[in-house]
Amino acid sequence: MKVMVIDVGGTSVKILVKGKRKELRFASGPLMTAKAMVAGVKAATAKAGWKYEVISIGYPGPVLHDRPVVEPHNLAPGWVMLDYRKAFGCPVKIINDAAMQALGSYRKGRMLFLGLGTGLGSALVVDSVVEPMELAHLPFKKGRTYEDFVGIRGLKRLGKKKWRKCVMEVVEQLRAATQAEYVVLGGGNARLMKKIPPHVRLGDNANAFRGGFRLWDKHAAKAMTY
Repeated sequence: MKVMVIDVGGTSVKILVKGKRKELRFASGPLMTAKAMVAGVKAATAKAGWKYEVISIGYPGPVLHDRPVVEPHNLAPGWVMLDYRKAFGCPVKIINDAAMQALGSYRKGRMLFLGLGTGLGSALVVDSVVEPMELAHLPFKKGRTYEDFVGIRGLKRLGKKKWRKCVMEVVEQLRAATQAEYVVLGGGNARLMKKIPPHVRLGDNANAFRGGFRLWDKHAAKAMTY
């Protein structure tokens, strides 16, 4: 089965078909609708000559039963009502983007995943069961949310040094709250981290694709809840 994974982010959409080595990507942003995403994916894959039979989509927001249930904070509206199977003309599985990357990053035990990108993605994986979380917009301090401090807005406002300090503060606070054995920092800005403690490791954006491929693995799917 030829699986295509679409990782929808606040600044770009990344695409990879199983068996290909290099991803395709195009810009997203606050004006991109779901229909524009579909059109962009079709155009990019047609140009590359890529074929696919089924699709996994990592969506930047809450997902229930393979459907977005809330419009994204960093993109244009129109995502909740779209029929993705009809739009792409093939079976589609949708999962929260942080949960997809967490699924691809997981090794064992109790793992907390935090995605440092445009916003803050979060998911908890316990004994191979992944549970998407929505921690980004909870209050953190000074009347601001977690995302306000460790998302892209926080990075721009605080600068790298203070931002790194905030990231580690958030890591320790959320690790204690979830009783995680270890924390994986993923997302595009994880690369900006320098010194990290032994119970924290840096993820890789490629893990989002790995997680998307795993969604269609029947053996893995039996152990997972999405």
